[in-house]
Amino acid sequence: MTATADRLARPVTAVEIRKATKSYGPNRVLDDVSLTIPTGQVTAIIGPSGSGKSTLLRTINHLDKLDLGYVRVFGDLVGVRAHRGRLRELGEGAIRAQRARIGFVFQNFNLFPHLSVLENVTEAPNAHRRDQKPVVRERALALLERVGIADKAEAYPRQLSGGQQQRAAIARALALEPQLILFDEPTSALDSELVCTGTTLIIVTHEIGFAREVADVVVFLDHGRIVEQGTAAEVIDNPQHPRTREFIGKVL
Repeated sequence: MTATADRLARPVTAVEIRKATKSYGPNRVLDDVSLTIPTGQVTAIIGPSGSGKSTLLRTINHLDKLDLGYVRVFGDLVGVRAHRGRLRELGEGAIRAQRARIGFVFQNFNLFPHLSVLENVTEAPNAHRRDQKPVVRERALALLERVGIADKAEAYPRQLSGGQQQRAAIARALALEPQLILFDEPTSALDSELVCTGTTLIIVTHEIGFAREVADVVVFLDHGRIVEQGTAAEVIDNPQHPRTREFIGKVL
C-alpha cells in the first residue's frame, strides 16, 4: 500500500475519548472527559499541575485503566472489548499489541539503561519482527540522524544529557512507525522540525509558547474536566472561560 493510500485508508478520527472517568481513592482525576481528535492533528493538552493531563494521556494506550468510559484509537477500543453490552478487559498480550501501534515518549524517558541508544531504538521493531535486523538497524540510525544524536548511537543513556535522552526516546517512539504518538511533558528536544507531518500527535505540555507554535488544537484541562478547547489563537491568546484566563495569565 502506498503512503497516500495508507492515509486515505485511515479513519477520519484518530482518538475518541468518551465519558472518561478515573479516581485514585477519593480523588477524581478525570471527570467525565470526552474528546475527539482527528487524524493528522497535533493536539496540546495544557493545565495546572494535578489537573489530570498525564492521566488522560496514559488512558489512551491503557497504561491507566478507566473506571468508566472508553477510548478508541482509529476506531478500535483500547484495552477492552465489548461483550454482551459491557466492556471487558483484554489480555495483556492483546493490550501490548495495541500499544505497539501507539508511540509514547514518557516524561522520564524510560530508556533501558543496560542498552545502548541504538539498541533502545531497535529493541521494539526486532521484538515485533517488523523487518530483518539489518533493515531495522539502518532505519534506527536514520532516526538518530533525524533527531540529531547519530553520534551517540553506541552510548548508554547515563552518558547522555537530558535533552539527548529525550531525543533518543523520540527516535524509539518513531521506530515502530506509529500513526499516533503521545508526548508527556516534552522539552525543547521536540522542536517544530520533529513534529511529524501526517502523524497524529497528542502533547501534554506546560510550555505555552511551544503549544502555541505546534498545536492545531489546544485543550485546557482543570480538575479533571475539559474547560475550553480550540485553536491556539482562541485558547491561549483569547481565552473565553475565566479559569482559562486565570491560568494563561499566570504562565505567560
